[in-house]
Amino acid sequence: MEKKDYIAIVQCHLVKQRCSGYMCERAFHERTGGFAHYPADKTYRTLYMTCGGCCGRALHRKLGNLVRKIKTKEGIEKDRIVVQLSSCITRDNYHGPCCPHLDYLKELIGRLGLDVRETTSISLKAEGRRQAGRYKTRQKAD
Repeated sequence: MEKKDYIAIVQCHLVKQRCSGYMCERAFHERTGGFAHYPADKTYRTLYMTCGGCCGRALHRKLGNLVRKIKTKEGIEKDRIVVQLSSCITRDNYHGPCCPHLDYLKELIGRLGLDVRETTSISLKAEGRRQAGRYKTRQKAD
């Protein structure tokens, strides 16, 4: 993560209608949960966006726009960008089940040549429910 400078944090469009994103933002600034592997002493620029709604196809256009604009305006190449898919997309939690289009989202991100990471904030309550079998656990690819 040391070679990355820009993090595009993607949240579920439906969940974002009622979620402020506070827990994801807090996890990033505290470097906990899915952000624990980011060095605390490095400054990153962040951009929060939604997937655009089911099936997530708009994410390709949004990220494509980011890649073009940031290269033109600031000279930042796509290899310095990482896409962090939020927990509301990657894990069962109180918002609902894991996104049924998760693999498609990852494919779209991959087509742009961007690196992708999974999960943002990790709720201790949800983790307990996963261990108890109330929430499904998805095998992580990364």
